[in-house]
Amino acid sequence: PKEGFDLAFFWARCALSCFILAMCFAVTLTALFNDQTTMWADVPPEAAIVVFFILLCVVGMLEGMQIAFFAVAKIPEAERGESLFAKKTCKLLFTGEGTNLPGFMIGRQLCVVSCMFFVARVTSVDLAEGEDNIFGVSDSMQELFNTGLLGAHIVTIVGSISWQLVASAFPLAFLANPLTYYLLRLCLFLESTGICTGAWVLAAIHKKICGFQRDEVHIGTAEERAKRNLADDTVHVGVGHMIKLPGFVENAPPALVELLKKNQNVSQYINAVIDDVESAAKSEHGTPVEAEP
Repeated sequence: PKEGFDLAFFWARCALSCFILAMCFAVTLTALFNDQTTMWADVPPEAAIVVFFILLCVVGMLEGMQIAFFAVAKIPEAERGESLFAKKTCKLLFTGEGTNLPGFMIGRQLCVVSCMFFVARVTSVDLAEGEDNIFGVSDSMQELFNTGLLGAHIVTIVGSISWQLVASAFPLAFLANPLTYYLLRLCLFLESTGICTGAWVLAAIHKKICGFQRDEVHIGTAEERAKRNLADDTVHVGVGHMIKLPGFVENAPPALVELLKKNQNVSQYINAVIDDVESAAKSEHGTPVEAEP
């Protein structure tokens, strides 16, 4: 944990980032209500704002989905949870030869680009000649507003990074969201239109030149690694990492946390002990027992 100057510096950066984000929203929304953006004249500001936030959520979901999908790809099928939509999503994603995952990446990019057309209209400030600067700022500051940088900052934090952090820490919970399944269907449909099929050709050429092979060729699937006692090391500490024992790891002494990160045998041993305890509890009570967070 951070202490002293490191802690103060961390929160100072958080406060600065939140302040900049709030100012970006203030300038963008003010310009939108004053008809000072590149939004189409026929679209009311209220409707534009509603659609803007919906599209931010869609873009955020798509950003988080790619993180969650790659995280879940390393998890054995038996450990992917019991959620109906998580199972349906994984079945659709990893069916056949596994082409749906790269297919999703293509469709996802098409969907994100489509959303950005509208988002860019909302967040691009465009003052008519002779109009006062927003909030009475200087001309140089207004020129900065006009670059679209404020909108890019909003999308980066609200529509991208925050969703990725959540998805990386809770990939299974992210997959349990019904929207994840339906957005996956949408992305696969967009990919099936063939608009960006050229990406497959370029990827095939790249693979041929570099001699790439799937990871499974070198290290096997998650199930095969588990059988050889080479399961993925998922005991990491901090936001953005999956943790098999959430409550235990965060509350463990710093020395033990450091040992878990450095020595995979220790983490495997602890996981094995917990698995034995859960199996015993399941046999005794007839229901699975999970470690409390």
